[in-house]
Amino acid sequence: MNAIVALCHFCELHGPRTLFCTEVLHSPLPQGAGSGDISGQNEQAEEEEGGIQMSSRIRSHSPAEGASADSSSPGPKKSDMCEGCRSLAGGHPGYVSHDKETSIKYVSHQHPNHPQLFSIVRQACVRSLSCEVCPGREGPIFFGDEQHGFVFSHTFFIKDSLARGFQRWYSIITIMMDRIYLINSWPFLLGKIRGIIDELQGKALKVFEAEQFGCPQRAQRMNTAFTPFLHQRNGNAARSLTSLTNDENLWACLHTSFAWLLKACGSRLTEKLLEGAPTEDTLVQMEKLADLKEESEGWDGSEEEEKPSSQPDVGEGQELSKGSPETSLVPDCNSWNVAHRRLSVFRSLRHMRQVLGASAFRMLAWHVLMGNQVIWKAQDMDLVQSAFDVLRTMLPVGCVRIIPYSEQYEEAYRCNFLGLSPHVQIPPHILASEFAVLVEVRAATRSSLYPTLFDDEQSLNKYEFLVTSGSPVAADRVGPTILNKIEAALTNQNLSVDVVDQCLVCLKEEWMNKVKVLFKFTKVDSRPKEDTQKLLSILGAAEEDNVKLLKFWMTGLSKTYKSHLMSTVRSPTSSECRN
Repeated sequence: MNAIVALCHFCELHGPRTLFCTEVLHSPLPQGAGSGDISGQNEQAEEEEGGIQMSSRIRSHSPAEGASADSSSPGPKKSDMCEGCRSLAGGHPGYVSHDKETSIKYVSHQHPNHPQLFSIVRQACVRSLSCEVCPGREGPIFFGDEQHGFVFSHTFFIKDSLARGFQRWYSIITIMMDRIYLINSWPFLLGKIRGIIDELQGKALKVFEAEQFGCPQRAQRMNTAFTPFLHQRNGNAARSLTSLTNDENLWACLHTSFAWLLKACGSRLTEKLLEGAPTEDTLVQMEKLADLKEESEGWDGSEEEEKPSSQPDVGEGQELSKGSPETSLVPDCNSWNVAHRRLSVFRSLRHMRQVLGASAFRMLAWHVLMGNQVIWKAQDMDLVQSAFDVLRTMLPVGCVRIIPYSEQYEEAYRCNFLGLSPHVQIPPHILASEFAVLVEVRAATRSSLYPTLFDDEQSLNKYEFLVTSGSPVAADRVGPTILNKIEAALTNQNLSVDVVDQCLVCLKEEWMNKVKVLFKFTKVDSRPKEDTQKLLSILGAAEEDNVKLLKFWMTGLSKTYKSHLMSTVRSPTSSECRN
């Protein structure tokens, strides 16, 4: 997260001061930074915490690349600082932490070295301890502008037996230029910074109670009420935070806390680049997941009310996977990967085209794109499943209805991909129908074995694939435009399988956009047939096969898109715009 976290203090002598700050460096450290250790320290004590290498290696350079801190540092001079205004001792180079995951460095010191950053932090410090405070002077507040950055500030008090009112005023501020990001991080920052404050206040309270028990200051001050207050503190008017908390490792602990805070706050919110609206496939998948979630919640509720029976009833969602109880609509990923390695499966559309042959594959692909029922009869369920997984890539997600394997024929309205065992009888009218295609997988005779195309294809070499239909696609038929483009991509050996997959995605998105236009034109606006024909000509889909394809793909539109169009039409503003 590109931000600065700082601890500020309102000194009774010098006003608001920055005590300690931690900033993020995405580039290498300035010259000499982290190149050496403090004198006498030969070993680095390193520890891993939250993915950050918290090292005791300390910056061994002065704030101005070797110049003296007094002359070149943007911070205040030593003469303008007291014990209460100073965190690190004179000559202390600061702390550095390295994030191995992102190569980011978290650097802590009393003031930022860059003059512009020093000015920003200085202004935020003054505002957090003067005018930008919440009621009660203790709590969180947000302020800032585009020029000087936006600030999350949390003011608090630390007990001090020698201070006016027995307490000193501090604040922890987080500064960044991204206002939206900082506002969205408010709950996270509030909880974590509140924890740091509670720890500081707890340590200071123990010291305060011990000092009050040994030498109560309230009675002493009442006895010397007429003596000027500043002269009664014996030179201890300004006390450092380490003295108030009795913690010599306080600044190292604060560096660790601030560095973790910057890393954690930057990791919890990420920016994603959206290249456009969600595709129809994405919307349909989201709707299916929502339906499955509601259905599972309904099942959980029914299980609590009803006692489990020895033979569970088959619900509507379970009817899609009849036959073997081991078959499911979503196979286990691990078992499926194993099947890919040791069973006979189709790996891609190109692989299937090579196995079936060009003419048989074209017939099968034509029926798939037209929405006709595709029936596979085979003994090997994994082979059928792999065939459906390959063929479904040609269709939008909303147009795919699969019954992987069944012991009886299922009607076309229930599925357009149906896997059957070899002994299942298919009705004669289905075999003669032009709206269905049958792929029979038989044991190949020795004379019909096709030559092996791949090294791992020996298992498919033992099968013979017979593709039949009541309406065979003629070889000279033009067919839908998308089918011709798919075949052109599959026959182009210069394109890898991954590139072909991306071509399929682009082709489906192109034709789904045409489907959206046609749906809006015909179903929503109710235009006449003459206008629809003109629109199809403009879309390049006036041929019969293209029209059938568009009508079938129209069933795959998401409910979100359809409801959005219908609500737009019903709204009075849209009707006024059309008028």
